[in-house]
Amino acid sequence: MTDLLIVRLVFVLALTAAAYVLQPGGLPPFLAAGVGALAGALIVGFELRVRQISLKRLLGAAVGSILAIFGAYLMTLVLAQAFPMNHDTVPFLQIMLLLWMTYCGLVVGASKGEMLNLSACGGMFGGETSTAAKEDLKILDTSVIIDGRIADIAETGFIDGTFIIPTFVLRELQLVADSADSMKRNRGRRGLDILSRIQKNPDLHIRIVEEDFPQVRDVDMKLLELAKHLHCKVVTNDFNLNKVAQIHGVEVLNINELANSLRPVVLPGELMKVFILKEGKEQNQGVAYLDDGTMVVVDNARKMISKTIEISVTSVLQTTAGKMIFGRFDERTHSAEKVQAALH
Repeated sequence: MTDLLIVRLVFVLALTAAAYVLQPGGLPPFLAAGVGALAGALIVGFELRVRQISLKRLLGAAVGSILAIFGAYLMTLVLAQAFPMNHDTVPFLQIMLLLWMTYCGLVVGASKGEMLNLSACGGMFGGETSTAAKEDLKILDTSVIIDGRIADIAETGFIDGTFIIPTFVLRELQLVADSADSMKRNRGRRGLDILSRIQKNPDLHIRIVEEDFPQVRDVDMKLLELAKHLHCKVVTNDFNLNKVAQIHGVEVLNINELANSLRPVVLPGELMKVFILKEGKEQNQGVAYLDDGTMVVVDNARKMISKTIEISVTSVLQTTAGKMIFGRFDERTHSAEKVQAALH
């Protein structure tokens, strides 16, 4: 990377020196040097942008530009034959046609470049295809960015690859951050802070994509269309988006499912200590929560609210919202333990 920076600096300095000596356009030496330095900086900026574009897009843009320039050349010949004596309008029309056709060929060729099948070229572009195949792309939706746990998971190294941030997700985050509702505004600003934190992580690769689907209004459907287009996964904690993605055949990484799978395994018959926080829905029930938020429903524990007791696990229920543990408090065992403690 340092060598590349040196090459870029030498290039800009060389262009600056050439402009200073040659003075293009009859400019004064120092003004010409400034123009040369600006031109060098623009060229380096263009090079940095081109490096982020896939080979398919570059080939598409190049082919589109060449065909457009050839078509513009033929059209200028026709104009020159049709208006041979017009020396004012024809040159302008020729330049306009050349720029117009080149621009359209460049943009259209780049947009359609992903449709090129480089594998049909006999392995000439095998490096590009293998890199694209190995690249692990994941699209982040608005809910998982606001949630924030994705940043913690990514920093541990359990999830890698390239994170895709669509511009329509950024717009939605901005709208939430600018909301008149204070709760929504805080959620939106939290999402922007999490996004900034992810971008600052040197081990993570972030790509902002501008692909949009104007014909699709719903943001979730835009995400699914983009996932199909890029052949990548969607990272979310939205239950409804998860179900719709399954219908559309799009792979989803659900943060809530990951969190549920990491909760401690409890088997029926095990003993555990819990703090009874409140009454349960059923008669004589108490409710406790583990450190990870798992709800524990305890029979015969209504009288033990605001106390830590030992219970016996009777069953474990797995739901879409997480795990629920059911247990029983044996008051006789508890009384016997209290008597033994008093005797000792």
